Parts: sequence; C-alpha cells; structure tokens
Amino acid sequence: MTLVDKLSQSKTVTGLLNKASFLVFISVVLLLAGCDSGPEIIKISGSKMGTTYHVTVVADQPAPDDLADRIDAVLDIVDHSMSTYKAASELSQFNDLAVGSSQQISADFARVLAVSKTVWERSGGAFDPTVGPLVDLWGFGPIATDVVPEQAQIDAAKAELGFQYLTFNNSELAKSKPVRVDLSAVAKGYAVDLVADLLEMLALPDYLVEVGGEMRLSGSNPEGMAWRVAIELPSLMPQVERIIGVQDMAVATSGDYRNYFEQQGVRYSHTIDPRTGRPITHSLASVTVLAEQCADADAWATAFMVLGDKDGMALANELAIPLYMLVKDVAGFKAIHSRAFEPYVNAQKRVKDD
Repeated sequence: MTLVDKLSQSKTVTGLLNKASFLVFISVVLLLAGCDSGPEIIKISGSKMGTTYHVTVVADQPAPDDLADRIDAVLDIVDHSMSTYKAASELSQFNDLAVGSSQQISADFARVLAVSKTVWERSGGAFDPTVGPLVDLWGFGPIATDVVPEQAQIDAAKAELGFQYLTFNNSELAKSKPVRVDLSAVAKGYAVDLVADLLEMLALPDYLVEVGGEMRLSGSNPEGMAWRVAIELPSLMPQVERIIGVQDMAVATSGDYRNYFEQQGVRYSHTIDPRTGRPITHSLASVTVLAEQCADADAWATAFMVLGDKDGMALANELAIPLYMLVKDVAGFKAIHSRAFEPYVNAQKRVKDD
C-alpha cells in the first residue's frame, strides 16, 4: 500500500496534525464558479518544509471536507523524512550513520534517491545530493559567510562528496564513505508529486499544486483552458518574460540571481559545481524544465544550472527534455530553448495571434 493510499484511508490525520512539532497556518477558500452550474474552485495554502505551498483544485464533484488536512499530512511526511534541519528525520539519521552501517528507509525516501541517482548519472555528476560540504564551505549553508575558501579547503570538501558511495534499494540505505546527503534540490518536487497523486486518487484531476515555486498542473484551469505559467526574468524585481500554457506536466525553475556574494568585484553564486568544487561562472541565469513528474523537473533544473547553456542545452536535446534558458548577454538576457520545448513556444504564439 502506498503512502497516499494509507493517508486516504486514515481516520486519524487530524489527530496526527495536532501533534505536529510546529504550527501551520492553512487558509481554505471555497469559491463557487456559478450558482447552479460550473465547478467548485478550492484554494488551499500554507507553510511547510521551510517554504510555502498553494493548491488550486477545479472540482466537478464534491471534495472531501478534510482535503486541506490530507494535503498537509502528505507534506508533513516528506518534511519529517527528508529535512536536513530535523534531527529525527530519516535523512538526518542517515547522515549521522557510521560508515559501513545500513539504515531502513521508507519507500518515499527510496524513490527520491532513485530520481537523484538517475539525474546524477545522466548529468555526469553535475547534480549530486552529497554536495553539502561544498555548499557549507562557500557560506551558503546554515552558517552564512562571504569568504572565498582556499584551494586546499575546496579539495578537502570535495573528498567528502560522491553519490557513488551510496548503496540503496527499496528499503535499505548504506554508505561506504562518510558522505552527507542533502535532498533539498528534489524533495520539494517530490512533495508536489505526492499531493498531485492524492488529488488524482480522489478523482480531482484538474489542479495546480505548487511547493516552493515547483509545480505540477493537470487538466484545466477555472476557465476551462490550459493552466498559464509565467517564466520570470532573473531579476530582483519580478518581471514576466514569457507565459506558457501547461497541461498534465510539472514545471521547475532554478536561477543564480538571488543568492550570492561578492568579493573584490567577483560574484560568487550559490550554485556549486560538485565537479570543480566552485560556484558556477558561466552566463546562464535561469532555467525552466518541464517533465511528467515534478521530482524529475526539480532535480534537472539544478543539473542544467550547473552544466550551463551550451552543455545543458546539448544534453536536453539528447534526452528530449523540454528546457527553457535565459542567458546573460550585453543586451540583458537571451532566451533559448530545447527542441522539446518548441511546442510551448508555438502555443504562446498562437495565443497572441488569436
């Protein structure tokens, strides 16, 4: 029985939520699209996993009264499993595990590891969930600093990396070196997928689920059309660069324009290349990735940011991944996209023509 199956049958979700370690504010707004006809529009939002989430459901049939509680419970389980800040999480317990020992893991944890392994392999190591020591060394971890480390420090941190040192199956995880895992680049996307799967199981196929900016969209929006997603320019002031119509797809975006520091006129991005041990230096400013599953889109967005515009675009075309990039140039930003993204560009043109 899957996690979502268990949650859907559970009669004690509300009780579990009352025992949560922190309070979550959830606002539920029910708007009727018409007095006697039309779907019910359900909007649910709250805070979880160190970020916010928003769910919109276009319901042609009555939704469960406890839908907000069920969604919150799904997010709770992901948070308690994969949080780097909760000492009792599966992830934290594994990071404290001695080399050569193994740990029993949940099916959800195993699925996220499987997604991570696939993207790690296909990206040539550009995506690596064990990059944590480098992130901390460059001051983008729990303790923020604006200090450029010495090469010897970088080499020492790189020696603590390596997804290849993890061994896992559907129920057990072990490590052959003292690596530390951080799943933050894929866990939010996986949480989106779990909420979307819950809605599908409840026969609510028209929805938008968003957690921390990563989203999955299915069916139609309240106007009966494809969901419209804005791709923003990578700037401090939000500006829409393009709007695309999306149905039955997940969308994830990554960028290097909000989290960085400068030293002696040099800008150091929070996006660390685990292969070099240093922040990326190429001109790629942001990427938007489409995939069937949000966990995949989330992980690939990080991988493409590390790879850069040339290598990243070549790989996206090879793997037929819909990818949209904004690259810094003298005029501002240049937009480029993979061949698999072309239908979304053409769809926007048709909307403008109409």
